[in-house]
Amino acid sequence: MSDTALPPRGGPAARTPAPDQPGPLPVRAPLVTRPLGLFGSLAAARRNVLTILPEIATRQPIVSGKMGVRWHMLMDPDAIRRVLLEKVESYPKSDVTKTLLRPAIGESLFIAEGAHWRWQRRAAAPVFSHRNVAALAPVMSAAAEAASRRIAAAHGKPLDLYDQMVRATFEVISDVTFSGGEGFDRGGVHRAIDAYIAAAGRVSLPDLLGMPEWVPRPGRLKSGPALRKMKSVADEAIERRKRQGASEVPDLLDLLMQAKDGETGRQMNRDELRDNLLTFIVAGHETTALTLGWGLYLCAFDEDAQEAARAEARAVLGERAATAEDVARLPFTRQIVEETLRLYPAAGIISRTAQEDDTLCGREVRRGDTVMVPIYALHRNHLLWEAPDSFRPGRFADRKAIPRYAYLPFGDGPRICIGASFAMQEAVIILATLLARYRFRAVPGREPEPVMIITLRPEGGVWLTAEPV
Repeated sequence: MSDTALPPRGGPAARTPAPDQPGPLPVRAPLVTRPLGLFGSLAAARRNVLTILPEIATRQPIVSGKMGVRWHMLMDPDAIRRVLLEKVESYPKSDVTKTLLRPAIGESLFIAEGAHWRWQRRAAAPVFSHRNVAALAPVMSAAAEAASRRIAAAHGKPLDLYDQMVRATFEVISDVTFSGGEGFDRGGVHRAIDAYIAAAGRVSLPDLLGMPEWVPRPGRLKSGPALRKMKSVADEAIERRKRQGASEVPDLLDLLMQAKDGETGRQMNRDELRDNLLTFIVAGHETTALTLGWGLYLCAFDEDAQEAARAEARAVLGERAATAEDVARLPFTRQIVEETLRLYPAAGIISRTAQEDDTLCGREVRRGDTVMVPIYALHRNHLLWEAPDSFRPGRFADRKAIPRYAYLPFGDGPRICIGASFAMQEAVIILATLLARYRFRAVPGREPEPVMIITLRPEGGVWLTAEPV
C-alpha cells in the first residue's frame, strides 16, 4: 500500500451506484485503489481500518502483500473454510488481535488458544443454550420498551438512534449479567470500556511491523485507569455474588460461576470469570447496538423495506413489545438484521497468524504470515453477491441459498461467536418493537460514516426522526 491520497470519504460519492446497481446506495467505506505505503497505511488504519482494505478485494478471491510482515486477504469461501474450520489449529488469532485485546480480557474465550480455549468453550457453551437465551428475553423486551419511551420523549425531534441503541443493549447486558445491576456501576464501566477502546484500540506502528507484544504501545500505556476500572467492577460483582449466592432466576454471572467442563469438571477461577465477563459485556452490547443502529439507518434509507417490516411487526405484536416466542414469526425483520450484518458487520476483519507453510487459493502462505478475512470486503465481493453494495433484505429469504463461508457476521468454525443466538434474538426483539411503533426518517445531511477501529461504528451517529404510527 503506497503513499497516495485516499479516495474521497462518505457524502454523495459514497452513494454513486455502480453500473449494475441502479439507484442510490447506502453509505460505504472508501476502499483503497492504490498502495498507501507504511506510514500512509498507519495513518489510515488509525483513522479507519476499513480504508486500508483494497477495492480489488471486492472483486478477487485473494489479495496479498507485505508491510513489515507478509499478509493475505481471503475472500474465497473454500479457503476461508480451510482457515477457520479444517486447519483451525494452524491459524490461531493474530498477534495484533491479542496485543490489542489481551490487556482487557486476558486469556478469555476470545483470546485463548488450544486446550485452554477448548475447556472454556465446553464449560461456557451450555450458558448460551436455546433455553437459557430464551429465558433472558424478558430483559430484552423491557429494554425495547424503555428505548421506545425515550424515543417518544423526543417528540419527533432528531435523535441519535445509535446512541439510544447503545443505551438499550447496555441495559440488557448489565441486567442479564448482574440481575438488575444492584451495586453495579453501569455508567462507570460503560465509560471505562469506551475509554479503553479510544486509548488502546488503534493500530500502532509496532503492530503493523509485527513487533512482539512486549514492545510498548503508547495508547495501551494510557489505558491503565480504564482497565483498572473495568476489572475492579467485575471483581467486585463476582465477590458480591459469592457472598449473596445465586439469583432466584440465574443470570449470566450465575451460569458462568456454575459452569463446568463436561470432560474434566474444571470450573473457572476468579480471573477467568472476570475476563470472560468483560468479554461478554463488551462484545454483548456494542455489537448488537451497532447492528440495531445500522439497521435503523437502513430502514430509514429504504422506506419500502421499513413499511414491510412494520406491517409484519404490527400484525404479530399489536401494541406490545416483542418476546422470544415472536422471533420465529418475524422473518422479514430477521432478514433486515441479517442484511445489516452483511453490509455493516460489527467485526469487519478477522485476522490469523499462520503457524506452518500452506497454500491458499494457489498462493504460497509461509509460517508467520498474517492471514486476514476482511469480512467487510467479503460481504461486498462481486464474485459472491449480486449487487453487493445494495440493501436487499430479501436475499436472506432462503438462508440455505447463502454460501456458508461467504457470510460471516459471527465468524465460523469452532470459534464461531458463542453469543450469536443471543445477539440475533435481542436485535429482532428490539427492532420489531420499535418499527411497530414508529416511522423512522433520515435527517438530511447527517448520514453516518462507516468507521472501524475495533468495531464498525457509524461515525457521527445515526440521526433520525421518529413519528408514531
